[in-house]
Amino acid sequence: MSADYDVIVIGAGPGGYVAAIKAAQLGLKTACVEKWVDEQSKVVLGGTCLNTGCIPSKALLDSSHKYMETVKHFDAHGIKVGKVELDVPAMIERKAKVVKQLTGGIGGLFKANGVTSIIGKGKLLKGNKVEVTATDGSKQTLSATNVILAAGSVPVEIPPTPLQDDVIVDSTGALEFQSVPKRLGVIGAGVIGLELGSVWSRLGSEVVVLEAVDAFLPTVDQQIAREAKKILTKQGLDIRLGAKVTGSKVSKGKAPKVTVQYTDSEGNKEEVFDKLIVCVGRKPYTAALLADDCGVSKDERGFIKVDDHCATGVPGVYAVGDLVRGPMLAHKASEEGVMVAENIAGHKASMNYGLIPAVIYTHPEIASVGKTEEQLKAEGVEYKTGVFPFAASGRALAADDADGMVKIIADAKTDRVVGCHIIGPSAADLLQTVALGMEFSTSAEDIGMTVFSHPALCEAVHEAALAVNGHAIHIANRKKR
Repeated sequence: MSADYDVIVIGAGPGGYVAAIKAAQLGLKTACVEKWVDEQSKVVLGGTCLNTGCIPSKALLDSSHKYMETVKHFDAHGIKVGKVELDVPAMIERKAKVVKQLTGGIGGLFKANGVTSIIGKGKLLKGNKVEVTATDGSKQTLSATNVILAAGSVPVEIPPTPLQDDVIVDSTGALEFQSVPKRLGVIGAGVIGLELGSVWSRLGSEVVVLEAVDAFLPTVDQQIAREAKKILTKQGLDIRLGAKVTGSKVSKGKAPKVTVQYTDSEGNKEEVFDKLIVCVGRKPYTAALLADDCGVSKDERGFIKVDDHCATGVPGVYAVGDLVRGPMLAHKASEEGVMVAENIAGHKASMNYGLIPAVIYTHPEIASVGKTEEQLKAEGVEYKTGVFPFAASGRALAADDADGMVKIIADAKTDRVVGCHIIGPSAADLLQTVALGMEFSTSAEDIGMTVFSHPALCEAVHEAALAVNGHAIHIANRKKR
């Protein structure tokens, strides 16, 4: 008896919807199961990324940056404005329109590629069967030759700060504030905490970020991290490291506040906020995803165990994205989805996990790919670095956006670029030029010999590559020992 589908994908986030589209493009009969519905009971595609994560947060980051530019920086360009008024509900509404346009676009792509969209909560059963529970509670069981698990992740909650109405919220709730909190607390100085803290700080909140770890951005190259902390602090973020939250209490009344207790090197402390955002990470969303006898295993942290090609060990069953090891990044999930679909179709596909870019969309942006100095030191690898500040970039100065630097790290013996770390304007886009070169084993000399347009921000990449070997033109080169 033949299966209902060649491929069933559970989850329509960046990993799931991309896997479904790719599988259908490769001629496989494909269905995608998604439980998220709107108030009209219509399926909502795109997962956390498009609906409550990457896209809406970037919409608010851009809106808040435009507001800050208008209030604080237009004068430097000779632009005089009158009284600037802030309409937070309109800002939130614009964010919602952006989300709706993109999620609706996925539905169009499903139709164009022949992907069947199924509304309901998917559960993997034994024998590559998928039980789908509809919104009305009814169930149906479908069979597939291959199943791709792409259910994503959810925010981690911590006992000292249970979510409460709209006073203590997670990252999703922080995207829906209808007014600017006078005092805002953020627990966690990671990607999400810094981005959301930046949004509301730009709009006028007094923002205090409490981070339990003593180091700031410990996984980021520390030269870049130090620069980031200096810039973000100057912008108004009060970043307190080694601050371990121990409890919270929400007051009663029409305008409730939250008192947060924490400890640091000086002892017990507390702060009072109008709102509190909890951003301490995310965890795989596997609730009711796996039947006990389906054969798929999880590790001690709740991630589904897979190999380098995202196979679970159960024939025909794969898992991608936030459900599995590696960084929780939308682009990582999407590329895993493509890889799995291609392998199911009989192609030999793989993925370079050593070159997954990471970006923090503060302003300036913080972007990195490859190894940090700290990692290379720990591995005993000899390396050399080249750094170029945006303060020496004509294009950055002309734009009044000259904070930060480009840093390129190369192997000391081969000159092959092994890492690139940028804090500065358009860092995410600039980084990708280096990431592309690294995929093909570029050397610092190769980048240095390439002609870059002028005047452009990318010249900072060119100069950093030249600086690796002491050949920079527009800054003084460090003397080689």
